[in-house]
Amino acid sequence: MTGPGYGRHTAGLVLLLGVVLIWVGSSFLVSNLFGEQEFNRPFFITYLNTSTFSLYLVGTCVSRLKSATHRRLARRKRSRSDDGDSAPQQEGIDTAATAGASHRVNANHGVNAEHSMHARSRSDERLLLADSATEHKLTTRETVRLGVGFSVLWFAANVAQNASLAYTTVASSSILCSTSGLFTLAIGALAGVETFTTARLGAVVASTLGVYCVMVSGAEATSAHMPRAWVGDGLALLSAALYGCYTTLLKRRVGDESRLDAPLFFGAVGLANIVLLWPGLIILDATGLEPFILPRTGSVWAMVAVNALVGTFVSDYLWLQAMLMTSPLVVTLGLALTIPLSMAGDVLLKGVEVSLPYYVGALLVLAAFIGANL
Repeated sequence: MTGPGYGRHTAGLVLLLGVVLIWVGSSFLVSNLFGEQEFNRPFFITYLNTSTFSLYLVGTCVSRLKSATHRRLARRKRSRSDDGDSAPQQEGIDTAATAGASHRVNANHGVNAEHSMHARSRSDERLLLADSATEHKLTTRETVRLGVGFSVLWFAANVAQNASLAYTTVASSSILCSTSGLFTLAIGALAGVETFTTARLGAVVASTLGVYCVMVSGAEATSAHMPRAWVGDGLALLSAALYGCYTTLLKRRVGDESRLDAPLFFGAVGLANIVLLWPGLIILDATGLEPFILPRTGSVWAMVAVNALVGTFVSDYLWLQAMLMTSPLVVTLGLALTIPLSMAGDVLLKGVEVSLPYYVGALLVLAAFIGANL
């Protein structure tokens, strides 16, 4: 890949690697919350995480107020300047009219014609620039509508993934969620966002096989203690399909990151989450599926806050930029790097022993990520 788009694509890959590192750290944090801290509240945590996006609206409002103030002051300054220059300009016009009336009569037609031609040219150029900006930049209403639709899909995918852990093993959930690459390729090819090639199909297959090898190497035979594992497996597959849907939706609707006001978009996502999804907390509490309980210690509150602000508020903004700078498939395959990195964290931090399939799987994931970017 060469040309102006190469630097943009490379920047997207750098952002993607940053997202991978943040999400790996966030995974260990959530694992600690659900395990050692005994705060297994996937809906509440997902709701709180997504709600933090509404903080982007504060910066958006401040920025727009500043822009409106600057425009108002600029108009006042121009108005005063025009008023001050009107008298001298009129005096010069009158003098020129008296001293050179004959010359102006002879040359007036040619000068005015040239001036009119240049004026029309400048006017047409301004109209073309305005049309181009209007065509390429999403309006406020379009951005908000996109944010609302994205909020539902994003929340559903994350809740499905978190909820799957209540019924199946982490290994099974991770393996099935990694099939999002297949969904992204299929949906993206149908929507015209992704180009379906043999090489890309091979990258997706290699990535899925790699994730499988990595997770099988550390998985424990716990299926006997989880008789409803099929429910968790179904939720994990649903999460993968929803991920493919919303990444393709964003890329198809937005295309280039310059068309989207990202802070406004994420602010709309957070506000829609707060307004539309709060009844879920009441329903889950009433049915006993997830009793509504707030964190009871300061350390748990701190972990929840860090996960929300860094693991979601910051990382998802970087994820969006990376996806728009590259492609949904590249981002999907790239995020599969969280699996070998998570296993590496287990080895270094928890002393977990891994076998040969782990190393084979890690190499397959890396090869798929590189192959998707060639």
